[in-house]
Amino acid sequence: MTIPPTSPTVEQLLGRWIGLDATTIGTTAIDRAVRLRMAAVAAADRQAYLARLAADRDERDRLIDEVVVPESWFFRDEPVFDDLRRLATARRATPHLRPLAILCAPCAAGEEPYSVAMTLLDAGLAPERFQIEAFDVSQQALGRAVAGRYSANAFRTPDLAFRDRWFRRDGTVAVLDERIRSRVAFAWGNLLDPGFCAGRGPYDVFLCRNLLIYLDADARRQVERTCDRLLATDGLLVVGAAEPAMLAGRWTAAGGTSSFVLRRVAPTPPPAGAVAAPPRAVAAAANGRDAPGAAENPPDPQAILDEAQTLGDSGRITEAIACCRHAAAVAPTAPGFFLMALLELRTGAIEQAEACLHKALYLDPERADALLELARIADARGDRTMADRYRQSAARVVARRDEP
Repeated sequence: MTIPPTSPTVEQLLGRWIGLDATTIGTTAIDRAVRLRMAAVAAADRQAYLARLAADRDERDRLIDEVVVPESWFFRDEPVFDDLRRLATARRATPHLRPLAILCAPCAAGEEPYSVAMTLLDAGLAPERFQIEAFDVSQQALGRAVAGRYSANAFRTPDLAFRDRWFRRDGTVAVLDERIRSRVAFAWGNLLDPGFCAGRGPYDVFLCRNLLIYLDADARRQVERTCDRLLATDGLLVVGAAEPAMLAGRWTAAGGTSSFVLRRVAPTPPPAGAVAAPPRAVAAAANGRDAPGAAENPPDPQAILDEAQTLGDSGRITEAIACCRHAAAVAPTAPGFFLMALLELRTGAIEQAEACLHKALYLDPERADALLELARIADARGDRTMADRYRQSAARVVARRDEP
């Protein structure tokens, strides 16, 4: 008897389509998105919905709209825009150069590319001296970007003077000035498509922020290859605060105020008379190994956790959890799982938090704080017996510490 092939799961399909590592947003979020779309199309069950996804490109895009994390706001991470102001000033002094070419992908609802346009115009760069192209996989987000209408949630920075300059009020909504809207060209695009932006560029600045933290390893490498292909030789790559350590290639801080505005590391020329070594990828292939870019400059898991703590403290919980998961993939530690548990608790993901606490205890059975958190979870469930056991275990840990 022939056994029919197993249908791919929604998580596998999302990984195939947009490179999503489902663990970064959790199965709860994906299940919620699937339930919403199943109800919208009156799918009888999950298998029927999977069949619908396979046959209907529009439904695939609608599911992606439900799943992606379009979290952004104007002038997010101010040091990035400080660096762009300096770039604009330098361009003003070199009018013979071609217009500054800027790419923003993903662009969410337009807050980032519009922030770039405001930055350059406020720095005195003439509109014809720059061009901004912005892409995203979410049709809904692109629709909001083109409309240029924003709620108070898009304005989170302490200094909101830019809102007075570039927006007008329409009830509770802030409407962006057409002079800014006209400087950005929006389009649908998927960075995992090998032909993404084919024939375009090179770009002087590529803003690809807070995407890598949601991708699996293969997708991260594909995105990095795309960044490398589209960037000018001396171009700037702008990633999220936690993402430089996720890059496999040779990148370095560009020297401004932001540590996540990067340039390529220039290759070191061989000494005179020396035979140049083969490229790393070629040499690795000859030895039957993958290119060792990441191994030569391994990410620092503690630095990733420090960034997760900073993101969590500033309320950016989804990004902080993604950082913790990346750190755990590099080097699982009890402090890392404990921090992830606290972050999961803030989102209401009790089961995920509980699993993280047990992993922390597996790595370090002497973590009284993890035992006390498990006690609180048990209390919330009404399981007083288990809560008491956890507290007693925590008390024994503390007692052992106090022993001479």
